[in-house]
Amino acid sequence: MELTKNVEQATQSELDELISKMTLEEKAGLCSGADFWHTKKVERLGIPDTMVSDGPHGLRKQDLEGDHLGINDSIKAVCFPTGSALGSSFNRELIESMGKTIGNECQAVGVSVVLGPAVNIKRSPLCGRNFEYYSEDPYLATELAGAFIDGVQSKNVGTSIKHFLANNQETRRMSSSSEIDERTLNEIYLAAFEGAIKDHKPWTVMCSYNRVNGVYSAQNRKYLVEILRNKWNFTGYVVSDWGAVNNRVLDLKAGLDLEMPSSGGIGDSEIVEAVKSGELEESVLNEAVRHILEVEYRYLNNQDKTAVFDMEKDHEKARQVANETIVLLKNEGVLPLAASDQVAFIGKYAKKPRYQGGGSSHINSFKITSALSYIEENKKDELHIVYAQGFDDQEDKIDENMVKEAVETAKNAKVAVIFAGLPDSFESEGFDRVHMKMPQCQNYLIEEVTKVQPNTIVVLHNGSPVEMPWINQVKGVIEAYLGGQSIGASVVDVLYGAVNPSGRLAETFPLKLEDNPSYLYYIGEGDKVEYKEGIFVGYRYYDTKKMNVQFPFGYGLSYTTFEYSNLKTDKESMLDTDKLTVSMDVTNTGNMAGKEVVQLYVGKKESKVIRPAKELRKFTKINLEPGETKTVTFQLEKRAFAYYDVKIKDWYVESGEYDIMIGKNVTDIVLNKTVTVSSTSKLPMTITTDTTFGDVYVKEEAKQLIGKYLAGNAFFKLLDTEEAEESDAAAEAISKDMQIAMMNYMPIRSIRDYSNGTVTTKDLNELVEKLNQIYK
Repeated sequence: MELTKNVEQATQSELDELISKMTLEEKAGLCSGADFWHTKKVERLGIPDTMVSDGPHGLRKQDLEGDHLGINDSIKAVCFPTGSALGSSFNRELIESMGKTIGNECQAVGVSVVLGPAVNIKRSPLCGRNFEYYSEDPYLATELAGAFIDGVQSKNVGTSIKHFLANNQETRRMSSSSEIDERTLNEIYLAAFEGAIKDHKPWTVMCSYNRVNGVYSAQNRKYLVEILRNKWNFTGYVVSDWGAVNNRVLDLKAGLDLEMPSSGGIGDSEIVEAVKSGELEESVLNEAVRHILEVEYRYLNNQDKTAVFDMEKDHEKARQVANETIVLLKNEGVLPLAASDQVAFIGKYAKKPRYQGGGSSHINSFKITSALSYIEENKKDELHIVYAQGFDDQEDKIDENMVKEAVETAKNAKVAVIFAGLPDSFESEGFDRVHMKMPQCQNYLIEEVTKVQPNTIVVLHNGSPVEMPWINQVKGVIEAYLGGQSIGASVVDVLYGAVNPSGRLAETFPLKLEDNPSYLYYIGEGDKVEYKEGIFVGYRYYDTKKMNVQFPFGYGLSYTTFEYSNLKTDKESMLDTDKLTVSMDVTNTGNMAGKEVVQLYVGKKESKVIRPAKELRKFTKINLEPGETKTVTFQLEKRAFAYYDVKIKDWYVESGEYDIMIGKNVTDIVLNKTVTVSSTSKLPMTITTDTTFGDVYVKEEAKQLIGKYLAGNAFFKLLDTEEAEESDAAAEAISKDMQIAMMNYMPIRSIRDYSNGTVTTKDLNELVEKLNQIYK
């Protein structure tokens, strides 16, 4: 059956007619997969099946035996940089273009929905799946996810943003409960999904395995319906993570439309029985079927039969993307290298790079370009490279013969480049890391090489931060992350200056694991994982505590220099319903073209609520030729100044002064301007006998009213800094600061307690009633 060509414009009656023709069994069957990757077909009505496939950074289409952990082979495909690398690009346009490429690949091989992007917050460096995720910052994560969604879906292929919600560790992920307070959920963990879903409208959302505050994500109506559909206006289907269904009927009631993979008919029969017994309204089932059919026909009616999967072309696209994900972390005059330099490439990853993570997103790459193979095939006559393996980290054992060979090779070169990082055994889907260390065999190699070669550079291939005990012994560090199958070419181009590095860290590199805010609570106790650090995730914690870190959020060096100037705002003061336009000039003051990531942070000068010192609110990436100046303009709205207030269950802006900060990273603020923002709403305040004088005295009218009840009260006269008569002894015992503090922090019931019977409980209650009228 074919619906209106543009399914978004398909009439309600068309879908109603199709659903009305389906039997109860057919409808129930449509709500679970036919196998690992296909939805069910309904041959009687001409409804075909459709295929979904991993993943966030390339296709993992399995034609034969299906599984979700990458155990069985998938078709040959192209592996793009992983989420950890993409996050450091800070480039929406780049990620959107990558999404378009993947969307075209999906059209070419018949995939209707690609299972990505993955936007879970990097709560801890230990999460084994961090390589798939973008950032520790929800705004950056949701913006980049939105770009990926736009790219893929422009090709009429759906995306499945995942893993909703609060899936931040691999340990016990199918049974653990993420215990998170309401404010933290909204400001950090929901926010990573919110912008991408509201503004970019993914066709599907994948719910996670874990529980949130005791309720499984698949059964959590609060998030799947009340927030996702009612608040964010999501219209697609919700699919389970593979095997995340716990109770098919309860999950369906809670808003879980499609169970994956196939349950072998078990879930289908449970739905049928629940409808027949009256436990489940058939209208609920009909709505789930509608969500699934709308997405399927959006793809089916817009298939591109001319699409071609050009692997060589897409391999080059992966290289273009990787060029912007590499972060230059340290450069003490050693980079870029000269073509004439005698350079030692040392390390297993120079020959066989670690370019992707393990698990469900693992791509069967048709081609892999290592640093050595790229030079051999393209620059053999231009560059002077010698190679030594140095280590084999299949087992973390030091091979003294390999180390000796590497040391000799390094000693005879002008520069040594050590390719190191984390092996698959250290980080992968399915388990979490237990420390932040690199393999001992690698650290030892670096230490030994630096003893004989002062010009040592370390290139890191890893999916999350590592400790660097050798940082002061090397002159250069390049963070390549898991940069996809073309990463070798990109690393060589950065080493020799053909590409000017423009990546910036999307996560903080702490000095040591113990510095991380979640350190004491990560993994949890049994199935209970308490997020006690609250909103202070990543840089929100390190920056607010003014802690030293190895490398801060947003950090990255370039082969050129940039200067910022002329920061302007279109107003000095504003209401929280207004928009603020912020502009500044950025100039390339060096001799090489380069890209700069302009980062805008906002911080409240004095806040009555606990808040981070600053938060990323806008960013952009610009390209500048030497000597060129560009004006960058941002627009800030209410959300940029707001925090989530649990009393009103909404975003609230405190009145007061806010710093608008332009930074090269979160700690390097180069321009700052203060604006005053006035709130157009007021928080509800209920006065009780336990409310303190300081809280009530906010309004002068309230202060005057209380004054009438204090008249003649000898005790409070002592605390009155204006009326109290002080002897020298009294002045020594009770300072004015003490008087003020004691008065501010006393509950108003003290009027009765210290009145010597002149103020009764009835009088006190009348006072509270009058104060509530003032604050109404």
